[in-house]
Amino acid sequence: MKRFHTIFILLLLFVSVHVCARQADTTFVPPLDVPIFFSGNFGEIRADHFHGGLDFKTEGRIGLEVRAMAKGYIERIRVTHGSGYVLHVAYDNGYTTIYRHLSAFIGDIARRVEELQYERENWEVDIKPRSDEYPVCAGQVIALSGNTGYSFGPHLHLDVIEQATGESIDPLLFFRQHVRDHTPPRALGIMIFPRRGGGTVQGKSEPKAFPLRQRKPVEAWGWIGMAIRAYDYMDGVHNHYGVHTVILEVDGQELFRSTVDRFRDDENLYINSWTYGQYMKSFIDPGNHLRMLHTTANRGWVNICEERPYRFTYILSDALGNTSRVEFTVQGRRMPISPQSLGDVQVLRWNVPAYLSVLGMRLAIPRGRLYKDEYVRYEVDADSADVSFTYRLAGDRSIPLHGYAELCIGLRHRPVEDSTKYYIAAVSPRGKLSYVGGLYKNGAMHARVRTIASYTVRIDTTPPRIIPVNPRTWGRRGRVVFSVSEKQSGLSRYRATIDGQYALMGKPNSVSGRLVCELDPKRVERGKVHVLCVEVEDRCGNLSRETYEFTW
Repeated sequence: MKRFHTIFILLLLFVSVHVCARQADTTFVPPLDVPIFFSGNFGEIRADHFHGGLDFKTEGRIGLEVRAMAKGYIERIRVTHGSGYVLHVAYDNGYTTIYRHLSAFIGDIARRVEELQYERENWEVDIKPRSDEYPVCAGQVIALSGNTGYSFGPHLHLDVIEQATGESIDPLLFFRQHVRDHTPPRALGIMIFPRRGGGTVQGKSEPKAFPLRQRKPVEAWGWIGMAIRAYDYMDGVHNHYGVHTVILEVDGQELFRSTVDRFRDDENLYINSWTYGQYMKSFIDPGNHLRMLHTTANRGWVNICEERPYRFTYILSDALGNTSRVEFTVQGRRMPISPQSLGDVQVLRWNVPAYLSVLGMRLAIPRGRLYKDEYVRYEVDADSADVSFTYRLAGDRSIPLHGYAELCIGLRHRPVEDSTKYYIAAVSPRGKLSYVGGLYKNGAMHARVRTIASYTVRIDTTPPRIIPVNPRTWGRRGRVVFSVSEKQSGLSRYRATIDGQYALMGKPNSVSGRLVCELDPKRVERGKVHVLCVEVEDRCGNLSRETYEFTW
């Protein structure tokens, strides 16, 4: 086993050196003409995914010139609610970059996008040009930076994709000569996970967080897993970032290593297994196949089986080599370990299909969706006025799945005849409802879900509310703005006409959620009173339509 492990590590080092050498040999010009600072780095922990690129600061401004980074061509052009205005550029050097959250396209691309938006009467479009239509060279201006899509402030998001593998890779090494950074990552806390039925920490069987400096020794017995909360930092800015490399040593021997340098799209959901809140685990669940995680023994679990101090050392490094160390001691102390009592707990095994079925509800989980065995204690809340029971399938927590499971909830009452008005809703620990969706069939609602959580069925018969924003300024500013109040199933579609003709209206920034129509003199005649009709529809088919007059 030791020989195999040595060969494996050498192979990883060879691949890493080969990839770094290839990146070092590739020349890219920066995408912006301002000093390079980042608001987000590659691989940061996000909800259900790794951050796939670098977020370049744009000095709080919109409209900076965005440049092609090498010789190549525009491969794809998109407008979406999630990423705003997006350009994919394929380069001759074997890489593709994706520029997101742009404020505008330029030249022929801008005209082509607008024509397609009017042709399809849809703000969201997706264009895949031929490779000879839009060639680019290094430094060529191809777009303007912005704050569109799901964006909390002006910035440029840049993904780099390796064409040979289709994998996202860390773009930072391409720009290291432009980046000033001598600040190493810093740890903020440790968490220890006792193995269920096989370990204990401070006499308890639940995960427990600890500060880095302990007044009293942390005592444990049996099998435990470690996790660390840590961030990287850079010179000259106040942002914090994800940590590129985390190494855990136990008594001077490496046990675990994570290197956040590349991943495939289908690996994104594994982040739910690797992380626990903002803590990064140093042990690997059996159903977690994330390639950036490596252990030398026992999937990273540590057996505290002697009454002595166990020395844990974390080594944290960023992509530029700045490194810090954190030492933490666990005192082995023999103590009782709580038996793995099942009682009214249902066990869901990670490596076989799993099912939950109770009082009109059924959840079918295909094999490979769970990361580890889960022990769930479900509850059923009954209210005579509700159309279904509320099923708390994992108490007040939620269990992530690596893909979808099939959920079916039977209706107790059907006060509304129209089945499209029913939907499955997730229920947060504080009682907040969020739309899941689903279809009605044979007295039950059916939907696909990606977490074992709390669910119920609700009815939405209330249309969205259309709210004009500063209508007196529309004509003066040449800009029509609405907000939409929709508190149940969520907005499905929207459409506007001016004087009976389609008017391009979009949601440039999904965080604000406002609908905006920029008045175009080529399509709307100046100097007269116009009739504007706006309609919005929610995901249960409830439609609102309003008409306004304005002068422009």
